[in-house]
Amino acid sequence: MLINLAVVLMALFWIRQPPPVGVELLLTTPTPIATPTPTFLRVYVTGAVQHPDVYQLPASSIVKDAVAAAGGATVDADLERINLAQVLQDQQQVHVPRIGVLAVQPTGEDGATALVTPPERININTATADDLVTLPGIGPSLAQRIIAWRNEHGPFVRIDDIKQVPGIGETIFTRIQSHITVGP
Repeated sequence: MLINLAVVLMALFWIRQPPPVGVELLLTTPTPIATPTPTFLRVYVTGAVQHPDVYQLPASSIVKDAVAAAGGATVDADLERINLAQVLQDQQQVHVPRIGVLAVQPTGEDGATALVTPPERININTATADDLVTLPGIGPSLAQRIIAWRNEHGPFVRIDDIKQVPGIGETIFTRIQSHITVGP
């Protein structure tokens, strides 16, 4: 009973105490935090793509994303001549060149253009391994296989004879056919 009386007295003492002077209770609603809105780029994709047009892409996009937005590259696209990893800028034009075709590339902000000349054709009957690796899709081991095949079977008669080399199918042949020759 004595404990109950002590608890009641303490509660009365607590309740009767005046509130501290100068303390105000402010109720405010939190200010919503602005979430950043994603910024987009407008990019004009032309050339050897399925659907050339202007596309809106996220700000962090690269050339590969622009080509994909345009439905992907066509079979005759020469993707070796463009940098698929390049970061895009707003209002940029991405031109995907076609294999063996002279391409007009913008050279500056003023819109001036320059002709891009395709490399000279490589004679696959006389080319060294260093020459062959400059072809799109041909690495050092495939270059060695081309030379070994040529040494074993003799010179290539037509450029499509190179498809007899193990590892060179239609896909690689399509990429290199405009860059190779069997004549002088």
